[in-house]
Amino acid sequence: MPLQFVYSNQDFVADVRRSSGNGLGMASPPPAKFDTAMQAGWTDRMNRALFRYHLGDLQTRILPGPHGYVAQLNIQRGIERRKPQEILSIQQEFNAKQFNFNKINPEEILFEMIKDAEGRNEKGQLHEPCRMVVLVNVSPLEFGHCLFVPDPSRCLPQVLTKFAIQAGIESVLLSSDPGFRVGFNSLGGFASVNHLHLHGYYLDHELKIESMPVKPLVPEKGFYRLLDFPAGFLFYTDSEWVEKVAGAICQVTDFLVDGNIAHNLFLTRGCPPCDRIRNEKDRCSGRGVRIAVWPRTSCFGAKEESAFNVALCELAGHLPFKNKKDYELSTEKDVIEIIQRYLLPDAEFHTLEQQLTHHLMDL
Repeated sequence: MPLQFVYSNQDFVADVRRSSGNGLGMASPPPAKFDTAMQAGWTDRMNRALFRYHLGDLQTRILPGPHGYVAQLNIQRGIERRKPQEILSIQQEFNAKQFNFNKINPEEILFEMIKDAEGRNEKGQLHEPCRMVVLVNVSPLEFGHCLFVPDPSRCLPQVLTKFAIQAGIESVLLSSDPGFRVGFNSLGGFASVNHLHLHGYYLDHELKIESMPVKPLVPEKGFYRLLDFPAGFLFYTDSEWVEKVAGAICQVTDFLVDGNIAHNLFLTRGCPPCDRIRNEKDRCSGRGVRIAVWPRTSCFGAKEESAFNVALCELAGHLPFKNKKDYELSTEKDVIEIIQRYLLPDAEFHTLEQQLTHHLMDL
């Protein structure tokens, strides 16, 4: 039996702040129980050589320019990672003959996340599925790179459920580290395994998405539009509204799946939504979670980019490069040109924005 990490809303970390870099920094708070379990388990599996390669400190540089892209050189992931499955449709059915997370080495499992009594219904029964299995990603992007797999035995295809979204948000709230991120790639959005999973990892660099200004669309459901590149939507929640916002996010991703629109999600601590750049105090606030949703063009059997693939972390401003030349020479302009090719055309995006706004307001 794998270890169990049992939690409740009482375990959420109320406020996570980045150091403002003024040299007066307060002592860092002790790591939360969630971070201790994640990091100790992940490091143990790395030391036991359960990964496809040893991940040391990655060479990192911040690209000059207003977007502050965090570029990292990770050659081995491009070479050693498992070959992605052939994806033909955003609604492709689960195929038990292909690789899935029921076929992994059991030692790759870190623990099962189980929500305490608050995750039960009025009859005292646990909501289904109640198990979130956390396992290491054997081809890691960064320190602590793991996968969140809702009850693998249910063999769910790579389509988000409310449970998966809510557990993803809650995992960010359980962490006291502002660098812990969670993300999701749909089929056609560079998901490489058609078995429902989210990614989680630590990145010790601030990303623009944490404080990017937004325009309110349906603010009562936490729904906004990002006001800067790359064009996308944003949800925001604090610990009190997780279930409601998770439901609204699922309504949006279901709409995208029904419309055969590929998408990527990125979850991170961040400041509350605002239509302008906030002051330093507000910008450093990490009381809640920002959930970016990017609709994008689908990639089915398409040739992968040589520099980097455009998926959840690249859209958020974290660029794992596959080769040294591109890592050293790429500029912000180069990065924007690559990412732009994978975004929806402006007219299509604005039509979708209107449709989603009406869809959420009508529900």
